[in-house]
Amino acid sequence: MHKIKDLQEIINKEIESKKMGREPFSLYEPINYSLSNGGKRIRPLLTLLACNLFSEKIDQAIDAALAIEIFHNFTLLHDDIMDKADIRRGKPTVHKKWNENTAILSGDAMFIKSYDFLLETKTEKFKEILQVFNNTALEVCEGQQYDMEFENRNDVSENEYLRMIELKTSVLLAAALKIGAIIGGAENADADLLYDFGRNIGLAFQLQDDMLDVYGSKNTFGKEIGGDIVANKKTFLLIKAKQLSSIEDKRHIDSYLMDKKTPKEEKIKGITGIYNKLEIKKIAEDLISEYHFIAMEKLNKVNVSEEKKTELIQLSESLLKRNK
Repeated sequence: MHKIKDLQEIINKEIESKKMGREPFSLYEPINYSLSNGGKRIRPLLTLLACNLFSEKIDQAIDAALAIEIFHNFTLLHDDIMDKADIRRGKPTVHKKWNENTAILSGDAMFIKSYDFLLETKTEKFKEILQVFNNTALEVCEGQQYDMEFENRNDVSENEYLRMIELKTSVLLAAALKIGAIIGGAENADADLLYDFGRNIGLAFQLQDDMLDVYGSKNTFGKEIGGDIVANKKTFLLIKAKQLSSIEDKRHIDSYLMDKKTPKEEKIKGITGIYNKLEIKKIAEDLISEYHFIAMEKLNKVNVSEEKKTELIQLSESLLKRNK
């Protein structure tokens, strides 16, 4: 079995070797910038680890892994424009370093290139892989649309929010695992179990992300702390706080959300104070643990030896132990 560190090196070398030098450089330079801008390469790692559960020939899954990583980074370019985000992985976002039009076009080019890499995947089940990839790409767009719509709604329920993050985040992790498993020769039942494993890990991962936006640090999180609060994003923390708060606290929350003149530092401090009062952090941590437990149950049922699952378990646990 391949170690996570070795697979990361393989992925990074492959990405470095695939740098795009075509003209116009102003279109491709932001792509190279985005792909070389760090990150743990979680999704391509999951693809290779899933393949390795059933086959030692991980080379057959590298092109699909790169396709998923490029697609993921394409979504980040567009998401950052929609979210008006200035920082990504500790560096200026593409639309801030260049401009919005360039970020849109470079993102479009990345989307096309992701299919170029997917087409290089050599497998008898290519149609099945393509169906998973296409369906996931649509679901990610659906999740982003819900996310934008929620910004103008004050009645977003907890279930609606969890469905949104499932589409926006979880399904791509799940698809990365399923595609890798299919390439490695997994039976359908095992590929589906890995999909469910990834879906639940993805939900836990995004809830952790919501928490880090409030309780993390800029140096370890890679983004401005409190950005979701400033942007009035309907995160699990905010939805749960409104659900549990007293009439007075709910009035304070609504005031912070509606008053555009409130300084952002005051807004972050005020809403975080209500979170602390209601112990929202612990509620989120409990739900994260619940999704993690379900994910492990799914992985336990995958029909390979426990030893082969070690690296996958290690990676999934590391995702949920990020610095706070």
